[in-house]
Amino acid sequence: MGGTTTITVASDRVAIITIVNPPVNSLNSGVLESFIESYVQALRRDDVNAIVVTGEKGKFCGGYDLNALDELEEGKAGLRLVHKLSDIMQTAKKPSVAAINGRAFGAGLEVAMACNARIATSTAKFSLPELWFGMIPGGGGTQRLPLLVGLRKALEMMLTSKLVDGDEAHKFGLVDAVVSEDELLENARQMALDICARNKPPVSSLYKTDKIEPLGKAREILNFARAQTRAHAPNLQYPQVCIDVIEEGIVSGPDAGLSKERKAFQDLLKSDTCKSLVHVFFARRDAMKVPGVTDLGLKPRQIRKVAIVGGGPMGSRIATALILNGYEVVLKEVTQKVLDAGIGRVKANLTGSVKKGKLTQEKFAKTTSRLKGVLDYEWFKDVDMVIEAVTENVSLKQQIFSDLEKYCSPNCIFASNTSTVDLDLIGAKTKSHDRIIGAHFFSPAHVMPLLEIVQTSKTSPQTVVDLLNVAKKIRKTPVVVGNCTGFAVNRMFFPYTQAALLLVEHGADVYKIDRAITKFGMPMGPFRLCDLVGFDIAVATGSQFVYSFPERTYKSMLIPLMQEDKRTGENTRKGFYVYDDKHKASPDPEIDKYIEKAREISGILVDPKFAKLSDKDITEMVFFPVVNEACRVYAEGIAVKAADLDIAGVMGMGFPPYRGGIMFWGDSVGSKYIYERLNEWSNLYGEFFKPCDYLAQRAALGAPLSSPLNQAKSRL
Repeated sequence: MGGTTTITVASDRVAIITIVNPPVNSLNSGVLESFIESYVQALRRDDVNAIVVTGEKGKFCGGYDLNALDELEEGKAGLRLVHKLSDIMQTAKKPSVAAINGRAFGAGLEVAMACNARIATSTAKFSLPELWFGMIPGGGGTQRLPLLVGLRKALEMMLTSKLVDGDEAHKFGLVDAVVSEDELLENARQMALDICARNKPPVSSLYKTDKIEPLGKAREILNFARAQTRAHAPNLQYPQVCIDVIEEGIVSGPDAGLSKERKAFQDLLKSDTCKSLVHVFFARRDAMKVPGVTDLGLKPRQIRKVAIVGGGPMGSRIATALILNGYEVVLKEVTQKVLDAGIGRVKANLTGSVKKGKLTQEKFAKTTSRLKGVLDYEWFKDVDMVIEAVTENVSLKQQIFSDLEKYCSPNCIFASNTSTVDLDLIGAKTKSHDRIIGAHFFSPAHVMPLLEIVQTSKTSPQTVVDLLNVAKKIRKTPVVVGNCTGFAVNRMFFPYTQAALLLVEHGADVYKIDRAITKFGMPMGPFRLCDLVGFDIAVATGSQFVYSFPERTYKSMLIPLMQEDKRTGENTRKGFYVYDDKHKASPDPEIDKYIEKAREISGILVDPKFAKLSDKDITEMVFFPVVNEACRVYAEGIAVKAADLDIAGVMGMGFPPYRGGIMFWGDSVGSKYIYERLNEWSNLYGEFFKPCDYLAQRAALGAPLSSPLNQAKSRL
């Protein structure tokens, strides 16, 4: 690992210690060794009266390098050096001031808090984001932050990994002054000298008590935070550990708090949750790297104007995402009435942001000015990209793409927002196959963070690079996948609802299944999800998989039977649940009659075992088929990296990130165990559960699912 620190001493007898480790001046064992050496040197030198700590090129310190996390494991140098530096700064006889511009994150902020004072620019950013990664601050942050800013603000910053700027940090006492970037170092030097001359009292953040509430009140605040955290994240232990460590310092003093923090940090670093969240972080970061595409040296072309065909809920939300991020958008519909409704949806989306304080009226007006509604293709002549967002009707999509060739420029990108239909089928009546690409947004498109980019065997790398750049500008995480029915996300997860239907028809309870899957960590169970999406979409999507993969789909008549009685989900207030005026879901005993009828049609007899399934059994019977299908997707080369499937599941379907994604979780369970269970169920309940060849190979070798044997030639 690279990086170092430098030390310079000027005539004013102030030592400037600068952290140097581009791009964000992160810490690692090498940087810490240099930092300690520089700090000890400054303390020993007779020509140094005070110390200023800063970062090179206007960037203070972005925290500990996640690539070097293994250095923080028990017995290794990293954490020992973190604690050694903290102890040296805490007991130093010479005052220190942190001069902060750019990021002061994680261990970087802990270094700043160990100084006697902090001075920052208004644009500086402060955060303790360790809980994002299933850890807690391990360099004194749990003890110093509450003493500097008060218990409520410290809990907010740590439990939510909240980012604050220099002005806010000054307001609640994290920094002592805010100055311009040009004046930062000079003011920091002067502040250090003032402390040295006793013109400003030296403050030891570990023994500052004026911001902490009396013990009884402090415990009330901590217990409230515990209850809130437990309600929000019942499966997660590390937020509770963080609160316990903070409490230890308040009740027993900073030394006891630091000791508990260090032990807890080591324990959490070894946890599966931490490994999962760190994996998700790197998988998300690496999603922009596409072998055979982003390594060709291609530069993205400028895309300024985008046309959208279809102003329904999805098209209007895609338009919202684009105009919010500076793109001009042409929205096409077939009649003025339908067009007005589409424009109205876009404005309603933006009005919601205004009400929440995320958008000013001035920004609202400027944003809506980028949107133009039209009724014909004449307005498409100068657009750089078209996104088709109509219903999943193959012949309609084919006609649209054929029309686009007649009206758009030769370089215009033709994208489809289809969630399941094969792109080769959509583009069958065109000649522009190199510029046809899938741009699959997830609903609601202006909120959900994933964009599934689908390329066919003929899509040009340049087209992919261009769409990756659009994804970046509209702040989406892209996952580039190959072309097949359902692509990656919907293909992986089509067994999710089908497995749940199989369980119900064999005797399991609808609501017990949803509770078990929610307890596992999904935002909602498969039946609540069906209600939210709507039965029409669920059936239309499901039929694509029945057609493409007839040998391994579970064909249930339960949803069609409910549709016949006008039960189509939340939009009709009746689906698997019933809904009140506020869309609150409640179980409905009436569904039993539909289940009985579906069983009769399928010829299935109730198996008493299914009524007694444990939460673990339900979770495995619902998710192991998803893992199985993910293995097929991976083996077929629809995805080049297993980590892309993990990100797709986490960001597209809400798979709990603290489980690492579907393939990562599968590896944590073990390929052999998953294979054996699926094989057992396949023998009992049919081909739906049959393990794929890839999974069988992995199980035979006892090998991870995420490292392929011989991956098929990639569809990318």
